[in-house]
Amino acid sequence: MPPAEYGDTWGMLEQVRLRSGMWVRERQLRDLQATLLGYGIALEVHGIDEPFPFYPGGHFAAWLHERFGWGMSCGWAGAIEEISGTEDPLDLFFRLADEYRGHLPART
Repeated sequence: MPPAEYGDTWGMLEQVRLRSGMWVRERQLRDLQATLLGYGIALEVHGIDEPFPFYPGGHFAAWLHERFGWGMSCGWAGAIEEISGTEDPLDLFFRLADEYRGHLPART
């Protein structure tokens, strides 16, 4: 699927979930955070009005801090990697992102 067809951040993340090996080197969550940061910057540079919660200090990080009390000094990827234990950090990210998305108001 061409990137123009992703629709938004969540569409892009679905492609990452389906083909993580193409997007995230060795399933390193910090690589995904860097990719998402670039995506968010591109939205701003091109004046695209799309909510983007995945900046290191953005809404997703604030939600994780509020929900779990995790420190965010190393960004959301660092926090997830630190607490993931035996769970794959990328899998945990997608589980948490799905939960976060479920709390968002419907976009009109």
